[in-house]
Amino acid sequence: MNDESPHPSRKRLPAAIALLLLLAAGLAGWYGWHAWQTRQARTQAHAVENARQLDTLLQRMDTLRGDLGAQGRLIKDAAAANRLLRDEVLALGQRNALLEETVARLAASSHQGSQAVRLDEVELLLVLGTQRLRIAGDAEGARRAYALASNLLEGLDDPGLLNLRQTLASERGALDALGAGPRAALAGRLDALVARLPQLPVQDLALVEGGGPRAAWWQRLLAPLVQIRPAGSQDVLGDADRQLADDALQLELTLARAALERGDVDAFHTALNRCRAWMARLWPDSPGLREVLGELDALRAAPLQPQAPALDATLLQLRALRDGRSPS
Repeated sequence: MNDESPHPSRKRLPAAIALLLLLAAGLAGWYGWHAWQTRQARTQAHAVENARQLDTLLQRMDTLRGDLGAQGRLIKDAAAANRLLRDEVLALGQRNALLEETVARLAASSHQGSQAVRLDEVELLLVLGTQRLRIAGDAEGARRAYALASNLLEGLDDPGLLNLRQTLASERGALDALGAGPRAALAGRLDALVARLPQLPVQDLALVEGGGPRAAWWQRLLAPLVQIRPAGSQDVLGDADRQLADDALQLELTLARAALERGDVDAFHTALNRCRAWMARLWPDSPGLREVLGELDALRAAPLQPQAPALDATLLQLRALRDGRSPS
């Protein structure tokens, strides 16, 4: 019994080893199959993911192609619009050039029109100044008119008006040399003459000196009793008559001043003649009265109009310039 006991043990050991090897081989096969299945699943999943990504990429490429086509069309449209805009810009440039040329012509025409209007105003002022001096004898008014004409000419930048400005300046100097004019001088002399009237003696010096030592003996004898007055232009005036005569004289002096203001030579001379007659009645003959009457005669002989200088040169030169002729 003891001899047979090891044999079954020896027989069971290889079987166990074979069984273990078989189990190990089975486990190894199962693990390899499972690993293969897993790898296949992963490969299939990668393939599916790659296919999905490929589809996505293809869709995106199709989208990009569409976008590129749209961009291409937009670029073509933009190029066409740019060409159209460039043509329009060129047309606008040409139109702006035409507009600038038109505006320049209008500006030149406006400048010429404005200059023509200014020259018309200058001519009118020169005519007015000349007439005020020659007709009304108003030297101050003529100077103002010529000053306005000079200001208008200074506002024009045409170099062709230089000679006209020089001629006008020369005539303005001639006007300034006239001063206030003869009327103002005559008015001053008339006022000075009127201021001398209260200083004239109202009694005859021969009568005052009748009782003096140089008078004759019969004059000295009769002086306390009677007054001897020579008959002539000097009549005996009472207080009322003297006042009326003085009022008449003042009225004639006022008429003389008015005639002098308006330059009426006949009225001025008539008023002075009447003033002379009233003065001869109001004051007796005396050296002072003779001086006053001599001054009246000098006033009557004096001219009322100024000796006007030649004021036609500027006007003739301006008219020749406007007519396009060279001034003579």
